[in-house]
Amino acid sequence: MRTSSAGKALSRATARNCFLINQFATPGLGSIMAGRRWVGCGQLLLALAGFAMVLGWFALLANNFYQQLMDDAPPQSPAWLGKAGAVVFGLAWLWSLVTSLSILRSAKDNPANVPPRLP
Repeated sequence: MRTSSAGKALSRATARNCFLINQFATPGLGSIMAGRRWVGCGQLLLALAGFAMVLGWFALLANNFYQQLMDDAPPQSPAWLGKAGAVVFGLAWLWSLVTSLSILRSAKDNPANVPPRLP
């Protein structure tokens, strides 16, 4: 049984790959790969919620343009949804950055990553 919630011991290369996936692919996925499942799931859900909000903003914007072309309807700005989605996704990204730096720091301190001494 683990006494720490820091996840499994990782090599530097694995920690670096988890960092790159967290920051440049999907926030939370690298945390899950590093063994920090609860934190990674939270980051992933937050990122997906922000992405869904941005997609909703885009759909409302497209519908608004369509309504203006067809019915000459007055413009309605759904910008609040896009801004809120960007903020939520940014929070997930920042949370994954903090976790990624923690993963890199724990891999650096891991004594299992030290190469053997030559005689």
